[in-house]
Amino acid sequence: MTSDVTGTSHGEHRPGPLTGTEILRYSAFTHDPGGGNPAGVVLDARGLDDTAMLRTAAEVGYSETAFVTGGDEAARRFRVRYFSPLTEVAFCGHATVALAVALAERLGPGDIVLDTPAGEIPVSTEADGTGAVRATLTSVPTRSRPAEATELRQALAALRWTPDDLDPALPPHVAFGGNDHLVLAAASRARLADVDYDFEGLAEVMRRHGWTTVDLVWRESPERYHARNPFPVGGVVEDPATGAAAAAFGGYLRALGLVTGPATIAIRQGEDMGRPSDLLITVSPQDSRTRVTGQAVPIP
Repeated sequence: MTSDVTGTSHGEHRPGPLTGTEILRYSAFTHDPGGGNPAGVVLDARGLDDTAMLRTAAEVGYSETAFVTGGDEAARRFRVRYFSPLTEVAFCGHATVALAVALAERLGPGDIVLDTPAGEIPVSTEADGTGAVRATLTSVPTRSRPAEATELRQALAALRWTPDDLDPALPPHVAFGGNDHLVLAAASRARLADVDYDFEGLAEVMRRHGWTTVDLVWRESPERYHARNPFPVGGVVEDPATGAAAAAFGGYLRALGLVTGPATIAIRQGEDMGRPSDLLITVSPQDSRTRVTGQAVPIP
């Protein structure tokens, strides 16, 4: 199954002040505008109500758009809400990275604090020698529990998978890193590459259980995973890069005892839909939070 990520261009990108309701467009977890996960960013949404933000997100057409609804520019602290084309979500990782890079381009690199519906999200930003900006968000405390038999059965049916398609060494869990995500580990890279699911059926299962995405993963090595994230509840077939799911996945690895010391793990996503994305997560057994790192670039 493939999915196009659409949205109209806003023309040449020129960093400006944090005023106006201009819709900026960035691609997160990539250095190439043709890769990664596009996100909309509105730096001043104080004049927009819920209906207007949802309408704007639908018009942009990306999986999420971040709206800055207030804050203190001098203190580098901002209130943020996230909308998909169909609904508001409590937290979105790739839109957070996009927003943080947009802010850093205007305010300068450094630390930012975002107050989101999921909780406080600290973000550090830094520019490399080429001027590209990289952001690292620190998630809210994560948690992870084994998926119930009914949850698993319903999800597998909608995905058109069977229990034999799963890696027995990585059990199904529902993991939280700001939102709940069902984590399913594929037994092979070929199984992960062949995703062709029942869009309405999976959306209904996800709404029933309160999942934001289904995080399909395959373990290449203990330090490198591949992922795909169906997102039908947001009106999107698949997310090319999902920072919130990566944060939750860090909690999953921690809960399973697969991280015995501070570790940095690479997640490759979007490859099978033609938008390759690279996410880095830092996980420690002593900290329930996950740090998620990636670049973002303007979409010209």
